[in-house]
Amino acid sequence: MKNVKLVTLFALAGFFMVSCSSVKVVSDYDTKTDFGTYQTYAFYKTGIDKAQISDLDKKRILRAIEAEMTTRGFAKSQKPDVLISIFTKERERVDVYNNNFGWGGAWGGFYNPWVWGPGWGWGGYGNNVSTRTEGSLYIDVIDANKKELVWQGRGIGTLNNTSKIEKKEARIKEFVSHILKEYPPIPAVASN
Repeated sequence: MKNVKLVTLFALAGFFMVSCSSVKVVSDYDTKTDFGTYQTYAFYKTGIDKAQISDLDKKRILRAIEAEMTTRGFAKSQKPDVLISIFTKERERVDVYNNNFGWGGAWGGFYNPWVWGPGWGWGGYGNNVSTRTEGSLYIDVIDANKKELVWQGRGIGTLNNTSKIEKKEARIKEFVSHILKEYPPIPAVASN
């Protein structure tokens, strides 16, 4: 029984660690756009200046975007094919967990103060309330000639409120990497 509790505890901890670190990505694009013609990019300063995050985090995001675009064969240019802008949103999430996992000192309907059932701790009763910041990072790709949005990716995930700069940079890189996996879009092949 003790082994079952430990395995279950580790499985729950692993699940919460994975679920908290993942980034959910959604992308949308103009199906009439030929993304194969785009080879160069520049940042759209007007849009980036409006993003409501610190200037340091903006720099981190832009560096991560530069790295991802370079790996995809795009070059930064003064006369770009596309402009890249960012937009951010964040919200505080409150999670309430009912920790009534079991019966504490009762087992099978019988009270026995020396045998613990599935409840962990002193009876396993009570609620835990946790708050976390969930953020959305939007990356917009705008056709530089037409001044039209042609692709948008959004990553949603928990932001690590950490004082460790390395962890913050790694999390930002993870967000950007997951979002830009969807760019450029691969059009669906029509089946005949």
